[in-house]
Amino acid sequence: MDRREMLGMLGAGALGLSALSASASDEKCDASCCELDKVHEDCLKMCAKCAKVCDQTFHHCYMELSQGKKEYAKALHLASDCAEFCGLSACMIAKHSPLMAYSCTACAEACKATAAEVEKFDSEVMKHAAKKLHDCERSCREMVASMKGSDHGGSTS
Repeated sequence: MDRREMLGMLGAGALGLSALSASASDEKCDASCCELDKVHEDCLKMCAKCAKVCDQTFHHCYMELSQGKKEYAKALHLASDCAEFCGLSACMIAKHSPLMAYSCTACAEACKATAAEVEKFDSEVMKHAAKKLHDCERSCREMVASMKGSDHGGSTS
């Protein structure tokens, strides 16, 4: 196992642990400390879904690369990295981090760049991935726009 695979497993493990701890803490919190508004909740869900789709796209690209289709290399790399941005943003939103606007702005840009590469391929897997990437980009941008002037890093310029 190389370093990249190990880091990926650690990142996935951290995301899983964060999700588990968030759901466990939901039971202990009253509504005033843990609930997210609709925009934040929708963005968290979209980022989590997009991270999963990016990981699935990574695997699809890996399989294509293993068959000698080198044109999938850049999409594989971007999908893997984008999954990390999406996972980070989901965690930041769940924690009500004051830095979530920054991670979501970066996530939107990562999704945009990844979608641009993924859209070059004509397969159902890649078309599905492109749609989810665009959905996540839009959701992150909407959430950041809704935060302007708040105490959660609303200034992202």
